[in-house]
Amino acid sequence: MTFRNGLASLLRPEDSVLVLIDHQPYQLTNLNSHDPQAVVNNSTALAKAARAFGVPTILTSVIADRGGLIFPQITDVFPGQEVIDRTFINTWEDRKVVDAVKATGRKQLIIAGLWTEVCVAMPVIQALGEGWDVTVITDASGGTSVEAHEVAIQRMIAAGANMMTWLALASEWQRDWARTEHAAELTEVLKQHAAGSGIAYLWEQQLLNTPVPRNAG
Repeated sequence: MTFRNGLASLLRPEDSVLVLIDHQPYQLTNLNSHDPQAVVNNSTALAKAARAFGVPTILTSVIADRGGLIFPQITDVFPGQEVIDRTFINTWEDRKVVDAVKATGRKQLIIAGLWTEVCVAMPVIQALGEGWDVTVITDASGGTSVEAHEVAIQRMIAAGANMMTWLALASEWQRDWARTEHAAELTEVLKQHAAGSGIAYLWEQQLLNTPVPRNAG
């Protein structure tokens, strides 16, 4: 196995391309590895983080006429963007999706989707075999059972994939708080989607903006 380590292995927004696969109602109804509400939140946060850092994002669904449209929380992040609708279960066999990814010129391929054991595992394993540097965002994905999700992760790791959560990815893209170009947009994503961390930030701002009473102390 080739170990993925060293500074060059960390993800960079200028080298990243994100593919969001099948975040659709049908898949959500049989999502049992995670709280469905959490997956909607996390996949939306992932999409917003990609937008904040200027990371090209490809949206794809499978037979949307039957399985439903991608969650509006995601499509609203990219208004007017085409969603590539497929018949292939394996996204990486769909020429239109692959061509869209290649057209970005990026080499760090980031994938999240429903379900982990099917619509994530197949393209990840194929893309790895074709030489792509692939990262799976596990908490913006989910399977039909805890076992299905975890076994799929083990299978993809064995094939050479990197695993992260959306907040870890966003932090890796930011890397240095001295880089202020996207810090404000990232902070907005954290406030909206990072639960305790976002609320703690708002509380901090409240305290900093609260005048100290004259008789304090």
